[in-house]
Amino acid sequence: MQIVLLTALGVGGATLFGSLLGFLFKHISHKFSDIVLSFAAGVMLAAAVIGLILPSLEYGGEWGILYAVTGIFAGALCLNLFDRLVPHLHKLSGVDQEAHPEGTAKLNKVLLFVTAIAIHNLPEGIAAGVGFGSGNTTEALTVAGGIALQNIPEGMVIIGPMLASGISPRRTMLCAAMTGVVEILGTLLGYFAVSLSAAILPFALAFAGGTMLYVISDEMIPETHAHGSERGATYALLVGFCVMLITDFFLG
Repeated sequence: MQIVLLTALGVGGATLFGSLLGFLFKHISHKFSDIVLSFAAGVMLAAAVIGLILPSLEYGGEWGILYAVTGIFAGALCLNLFDRLVPHLHKLSGVDQEAHPEGTAKLNKVLLFVTAIAIHNLPEGIAAGVGFGSGNTTEALTVAGGIALQNIPEGMVIIGPMLASGISPRRTMLCAAMTGVVEILGTLLGYFAVSLSAAILPFALAFAGGTMLYVISDEMIPETHAHGSERGATYALLVGFCVMLITDFFLG
């Protein structure tokens, strides 16, 4: 349980760390941001497949493929529903970056942007916690590490628009911290859910993998390919994927 709690704090703390970087470097180039986010996407892609989906097949036994396929689509559909309720990063991040502060309309857009990130952090946190239900701590930490890496640039992204909209630095930091707290709660929720019932483990692993695949395809890749850095972003994704592949090979 101690390692799960530390992991939850680490995953949530990554968002806070990214937010601190956002304060230090308010004008981060799109190219640099795209490369970092693409690397994180590659790490998450490997973590989703190696740490969640393949174990789902293993623990599901003769029904493993059914658990895996239904779980992946259930996770993706869950986040798709969230997107319909509250649009996320690639739909809002470009809206507020260049605009000048002009009252409540801009402020509402920024708060919607931050709320969207907080909502999406819940299933990402669940994915980090579910991995521990398999009993393979190495794979669970691999998944959590991939999610934490993705949280750093996401934490950086939310700072600039909030400051530009007139929100004080103190409140900006508080909002950023709350998005991290949501991820901590999600990690603990995922862990306790599979701990209470081992029967749901195969489906839960695939569900978590599906949410990660959805985030990568629907949000991270479009965001990193929208500013003219497609080639660098593609190679950064491959590097991130291979780093996790090598890590799993030597630690597995």
